Amino acid sequence: MFSKEIYTARRKNLTKQVSGGLVFLPGNSDVPFNYPANTFTFRQDSSFLYFFGVKQPDIIGIIDVDSGEDYMFGNDVDIDDIIWMGEQPTMKEFAGKNGVKNAFPLSKVDEFIEKALKQGRKIHFLPAYRAQTKLLSEKLLGIPADEINNNVSEELIKAVVKLRSIKEPGEIEDIERTVDVAYEMHTTSMKSAIPGTKEQEIYGKIEGIALSHGGPVSFPIILSVNGQILHNHHHENILKAGQLMVTDAGAESPMHYCSDITRTTPVGGKFSQKQKEVYETVMNANFEVIKNTKPGIMYKDMHMLSAKVVAQGLKDIGLMKGDVDEAVANGAHALFYPHGLGHMMGMDVHDMEGLGENYVGYDETVQRSNQFGLAFLRMARKLEPGFVITVEPGIYFIPALIDIWKRENKLTDFINYQKLEEYRNFGGIRIEDDILITDKACRVLGKPIPKTVKEIEDLMRNQ
Repeated sequence: MFSKEIYTARRKNLTKQVSGGLVFLPGNSDVPFNYPANTFTFRQDSSFLYFFGVKQPDIIGIIDVDSGEDYMFGNDVDIDDIIWMGEQPTMKEFAGKNGVKNAFPLSKVDEFIEKALKQGRKIHFLPAYRAQTKLLSEKLLGIPADEINNNVSEELIKAVVKLRSIKEPGEIEDIERTVDVAYEMHTTSMKSAIPGTKEQEIYGKIEGIALSHGGPVSFPIILSVNGQILHNHHHENILKAGQLMVTDAGAESPMHYCSDITRTTPVGGKFSQKQKEVYETVMNANFEVIKNTKPGIMYKDMHMLSAKVVAQGLKDIGLMKGDVDEAVANGAHALFYPHGLGHMMGMDVHDMEGLGENYVGYDETVQRSNQFGLAFLRMARKLEPGFVITVEPGIYFIPALIDIWKRENKLTDFINYQKLEEYRNFGGIRIEDDILITDKACRVLGKPIPKTVKEIEDLMRNQ
């Protein structure tokens, strides 16, 4: 946990953003794996954790916006629990650590909420993503479970997004520590990209690194020689010399802050000339975005910059043609780069996505596009100091997508379909870093992870 002063200040700042009533923030419960006593590893709700800091299941936090009082409802463990789990802090001890003034047994929350409802007080709550939370909310608020997310407080969503978007120094330090864990994960992955190795072996090694540092991983690891599948969680392939292996992986800290890094590695340790040309196009897009990113600019503009660098590089290779600006304006580059440049990152690897992606990455100044590729941009709005975001351009050769566009004669003024046949089984390349928006520019977080062709080949050669 952070200091109780931090949690107290967060809750106080939240009350300044909400007009009145109660803020209802239920924590998560244990989730059974295959029978009640065998549960998944517990993961606390991020917004509850942000404001209350407690990682125990079955706790509800409530903030009275009008009085400024805060409450925590949860049960102390009994002797039966202690036998299996050991002694645990009491609710009052947790309250002493996070500055909450009022700690009560969980059974008292029904009465508390019922009284507020009878008084006609507004109860603000966030979207629920777990069935247990919806059922709990139905029981306490009297709203059918399947209607809960139709009754959320937009006012509270915007307030939470505003506060959680600006990372405090302690949060940045925690994120940076997880990037350093990702350094170990990714350099291990690179060194392990040896012909004859099964993807699953490398997957297991690098997940173990995250766990050994207090992990888990911040999301299911993407590791595959079929990098053209953007979120490929299949790990059954045997590596062959000449393939490219995409590794998209990060670690999560004990306080649930995340890293999210991607590197692309030549199996056997050497990029071919064809691979090098495409790789350096992606790398140039990554470099140009980092060089130009600063407060006050729209991240959508950085996405468009990355798209133009990709289109120019593909034109130099002979895969695209025509005017680069016109090609990007028409979305021709999206055949090769069909996703957005990046996303917010923090306590969730796609930070606060459960509150609604458009609340996090968009606002009244920028609306989501309907254009293929650009429509998948998660983060478009103006950047502010304290934002932590990812920079992850890529180039992919997706046979099914190529076939559809070619059959439809789509954007033939900008795409060389004949040349493209030579790259049909190329795979994919993505390069991703995590950056902090500073007062005047941006900073790549963590220990630099090998990224250039020379750095990666040197690492693989000198292991």
